[in-house]
Amino acid sequence: MAAETAQEETPAPVTVAKGGRGSSGANGKNSTQNLQFGTAFFKEFQKAVSPERMAAYTGEAGEAVTPECLAMARYLLNMALCESLYAPLHFCEIGLRNAIHLELSSQNQRQDWYDSPHFALTPWAQTEVTRAKQKIMEDKKSVTPDRVISKLNFGFWTSLFESHYEQRTDFLPTGIKGVFPYMPKKLHRRKERKADLEKIRQLRNNVFHHERIIHWKDLDSRHQQIHDVLGWLNPSLRHMAQAVDRFTDLRSAGLKPWINIVQGDGRGVGYGG
Repeated sequence: MAAETAQEETPAPVTVAKGGRGSSGANGKNSTQNLQFGTAFFKEFQKAVSPERMAAYTGEAGEAVTPECLAMARYLLNMALCESLYAPLHFCEIGLRNAIHLELSSQNQRQDWYDSPHFALTPWAQTEVTRAKQKIMEDKKSVTPDRVISKLNFGFWTSLFESHYEQRTDFLPTGIKGVFPYMPKKLHRRKERKADLEKIRQLRNNVFHHERIIHWKDLDSRHQQIHDVLGWLNPSLRHMAQAVDRFTDLRSAGLKPWINIVQGDGRGVGYGG
């Protein structure tokens, strides 16, 4: 869980990023050129995003960095890291649910395997399927397997690796090979793979809900876990994720580029420090 790994900020080098200060803005432009940062600006920014949220980014500052500057730099870095993880997490969630859907459709000989009397979903999973169908009907659309599958959240798919599906159904452990055709046989262990998927789900929830992740000690290993799972699903997914993944560059650059942005001497807002 996040609480077990989120105890202090993971140290990272503070070298300047490849693209320079302007690389973080829209279309490669520095969107902060016209802002005057300072104590007054920080107070306004903190009021806008909430003091409670910004409190999570405060810490001991150095001689050349004010506490306000450090907090905003950490906030910006966290936001950039979350953005960089979106694509790998997207491929992981989409790839996993489609692979499970294909495997269970094959095992049950029907695409609506979630309604099969021979496939015992847990009560919680049954409720999730019912909710998915209700959402589809609320949109005034017909309930089809493809639409149901697309409405089920990541937690539903990771839950299918619980012990219930090894003890009460034929899905596991034989289904591991079908879902992860490129996984080495020695890794076909339900409990361990469930733990992998659970860590990815936790990271996904923090990223998609705009929570702090820069202090997670195992953030780099969780990032690698995503790519491992993508490779087990389909190497093309991993290749595409690696092609657009900026996570490693951001981690290597550290806080320095974001401190430079916050300490910029642009003018225009008038919040004198």
